Order: sequence, then structure tokens, then C-alpha cells
Amino acid sequence: MSHKKSRLLLLSLPLLLSSCAQHNQDITDVQHSVASDTQKELYILPGLDHGLVQSPINIYSFKERESNHHKITFHFQDEIKAIENLGHTVQLDFAQGSTIDYEDLTYSFKQMHFHTPSEHLIDGVTYPMEMHIVTNVPPKNSTEKPCYLVIGVLFKMGQTNQFLDEFINLIPKKAHSIAPLNPGSVKLHDLFPDDEETNVENFYHYRGSLTTAPYTEAVEWFVLKHIIEASPEQIEKISAIEGNNARHIQGVFGRSID
Repeated sequence: MSHKKSRLLLLSLPLLLSSCAQHNQDITDVQHSVASDTQKELYILPGLDHGLVQSPINIYSFKERESNHHKITFHFQDEIKAIENLGHTVQLDFAQGSTIDYEDLTYSFKQMHFHTPSEHLIDGVTYPMEMHIVTNVPPKNSTEKPCYLVIGVLFKMGQTNQFLDEFINLIPKKAHSIAPLNPGSVKLHDLFPDDEETNVENFYHYRGSLTTAPYTEAVEWFVLKHIIEASPEQIEKISAIEGNNARHIQGVFGRSID
């Protein structure tokens, strides 16, 4: 009886080893698949979706750069007239009248909207939220393309943000809906401490594109160096509405960042 048990054990051992080998191979295949999928999603690896002057990008703060020679003049009335739940983002609309002068062009404030997580990276770091303040120069005719100047503001989790508090409970709950705002109830100036928005030295500047279709390569980007605080609850509330709507970073391809 003992001899039969020994023979049975010996016969079973190759089957067990074969099963273990197959199991290990399955684990290896799954790990390889996960690694491949992760590789595709890594934010620190730039993609090439549409061209060589695309946004967003990974900005290296530690690289030496020439002093920012750009000059911006704000003519800002700080009038925000409406808030929209567009499903894919939360957007605040400016009333007419606020402008920015830059390199002989006058850009009109149009809207600001949010991305969760951030689209731009600083030294490879993704922040939980980014806001884009969009201004443009409308084309004069059908053959001319619009020009854009976009201010990017990155948020980290911290203290409650006064600016966000002014509208976060007024965001329409229904997607693709809009709600008017009382004049002066939401003030963009409350976002920037010590007039940071008027000093061009406080920004990283580069030329890029819109980060949503049609990805027009006609944007002067100014990304605020100072990372603004917002409470986890504020960021999570906006993220719950729009989900992950951040575009993957794009290659710099020799562009200057100053």
C-alpha cells in the first residue's frame, strides 16, 4: 500500500510542477500586460498626438532660464456672469470688458474651466487640479485663425480656497446646464495673493496649443509658478462632476520655456 502511494505521488509531481509553471507564466503574462498598460498611461512620458507645438507639457522648474522679458498689461474688471456644468468640466463665464494686452494684441477674457487632475506637470509632479483662464483675439476674417492667451493655475490639497468657496455650491447639478451669477459675487482676484497675476515673473511662459479639440497651435501659455491651495473637499467636488479630463503631456521639441 505504501509503495502504491509513493508511485502515485511521483506520478502527481510532474503534473503539479506543470501546473505551477503554467501559473507562474500566467502571473508573468498579467504583470507584463499591466506594465504595458501602465507604460501607456504614465504622465511623465510625453505623447505626440497632433503636432510639435502641443500642450500640456512637463515644466522643469530647476532649469536655468533667461529672465522673463514678456510684458502683460491687465485691464481687468473681474466680472463673472455665469457658471456652467458642461459634464466634462466646470466653467465660469466672464462678462465682456476685461482684457489683456500682450505683444501688440488685446486678448478678451472669455471663460475659465477646470481639469482634474492637472494637465501641466512641474518636475514630473501631477497636481490634483488645474484651472485655465482663457482669453483670445477673435479672427478678423474666415481665413484668419484665433489667437489665445491662457493662464494655467495649479492646485494642491490644503486649506479651503476663498475663490472656490464663492461658487462651488452654485454649480448646476445637471450636466449641460448654466446658472447666472450675481455681479461681484465671484471674484477672480481672491484667487491670487499679492497681485501675482499682474507680475509676469511669477509665470512659466511657452508657446503651445489648446488641450482640447481642435488642439489649435496658437496659444501663449502662462503657468503660475505658485501652487494654490484648495481643500480636499473642494477639489473632490469638482472632480466628481467632471471626472478625469486631463490631456496627456506632449513633447517640448526644442521650445523655450521662460
